[in-house]
Amino acid sequence: MQLALSFSTLLASILVLLTVTDNGVQAAPTTKRAAKTVTLPLKRIHQNRGDVHPMILLQQHINRSQRRLARMKGVEPPTKRELEANLHKRMFIPPGGRPKIGKRFNRHGATKSQAEVVDEDDDDDFELASLAKGGKAKAIKAAKKGKGGNAGASAGAGAGAGAGAGAGADPTASLTPANPPTANNSLGLDIEARDVGYIATVQLGTPPRDFHILMDSGSADFWVGAEGCQSSAGGGCGNHQFLGTQSSSSFDDTKKQFQVTYGTGAVAGDIVTDDVTLAGLALPGHTFGVALQETPDFSDNSVPFDGLMGLAQSTLSNQQVLTPVEALAKAGQITDAITSYKISRVADNKNDGEITFGGLDETKFDPATLVTFDNVATGATGGFWEGAMDAVTADGKDLGLQGRNAILDTGTTLIVAPPADAEAVHAAIPGAQSDGQGGFVIPCDTKTSIALSFGGTAFAINTEDLIFAQADNTGTNCVSGISSGQIIDDTTWLVGDVFLKNAYFSTDVTKNSISLAKLV
Repeated sequence: MQLALSFSTLLASILVLLTVTDNGVQAAPTTKRAAKTVTLPLKRIHQNRGDVHPMILLQQHINRSQRRLARMKGVEPPTKRELEANLHKRMFIPPGGRPKIGKRFNRHGATKSQAEVVDEDDDDDFELASLAKGGKAKAIKAAKKGKGGNAGASAGAGAGAGAGAGAGADPTASLTPANPPTANNSLGLDIEARDVGYIATVQLGTPPRDFHILMDSGSADFWVGAEGCQSSAGGGCGNHQFLGTQSSSSFDDTKKQFQVTYGTGAVAGDIVTDDVTLAGLALPGHTFGVALQETPDFSDNSVPFDGLMGLAQSTLSNQQVLTPVEALAKAGQITDAITSYKISRVADNKNDGEITFGGLDETKFDPATLVTFDNVATGATGGFWEGAMDAVTADGKDLGLQGRNAILDTGTTLIVAPPADAEAVHAAIPGAQSDGQGGFVIPCDTKTSIALSFGGTAFAINTEDLIFAQADNTGTNCVSGISSGQIIDDTTWLVGDVFLKNAYFSTDVTKNSISLAKLV
């Protein structure tokens, strides 16, 4: 399916750069005490996507999901040129030829003000490597002068660093705050955009200050921006909260370095120790990272979070340190290294997203439906949260897709299935059509109930989540939230928020297990 896009929409819809590499050593929590839990509210974020064509947005999500899945399976990801080719296939070349392809500056698709960036062949690793030649020294110098992480932000915006939002933009303006959590040891999860990401507020440093942190079950490193942080696009790291000696008397830099590359964006910096508080639980002198260098996917003013907390197992950590939940368990603050998620959808207006540390919040799910199953990720992919999927059904009919595994990942928006499986699912949805490029169009009024089964229990996907976006202006054709992509085999699915919004999701490092339950 090719789409004739307007010139402005074409310019606004272009590029994605994605990679992730995780490596590390295992560190298991040991200390146990009486059962304790911590819950944080999860907040949602809104970003205007009206200038990005839905099929281009879909391809961006497919591309980053393929890169993320490649990282999780320990195989070579698709190249940048392959990903660009995927996007080009969806574009109609207008009279006069295709405009230059610009790097997509943020996670939500290029905006019109970003569209005139020239061609670039570099990836995020190259950007950080180039910046490292002089950028780290500049960042350290800026920090010593007390300039803070957004030093030079106005100049950076003029050079492309502040694409879209402009210097001084409020990065939290698009967040939908979560309601207060309903369990102990919990934080509310604010929602990013239309259910793109989930953000909690964590306190760091002395005196403690609030940082907005993206919660990600598919990585294992915790970092925030450093004082003096530099963007690979030039200038500082935007209008964010930063950490360093200027703001925290308990901050200590170990001088050890780390780098993490994600599905979109990358960061590099130093491993430090400082005081961390999660929902009232204190981790004095916790070890984590501060980013001295960020790609614009994180440094741009439009990005509504100050850092990222990876909550997979620390065997994957590039920093080679315990994740916060593992550190809480080791310190005896919680009994087991359990992280539980209730992620909400923006359309419901319930604002009841929540992350709980050390246990499960039984007010969020039906205990009779709770199933627990082994984490089957092993070897190079050990540390991610991967479970055996019993069946896939459409309106209760088994589609014959046995022997499949699913990586459950809050950091992925779509469900990405092997091509044959994705075809089988959509063959069971009346009116569904393949676009020939990994995506599918389904009727906007579809009533077909697709369900994934784990531990003998089927979890249905709300049709509201099955619809990713409207495919055109007719109101009858919609883009499916299930796409196809094959990285290493024909049995592994990457299952993101399209599914996880429909279940209570819990991971247990101590027992190396996963739990799901039906929401109430």
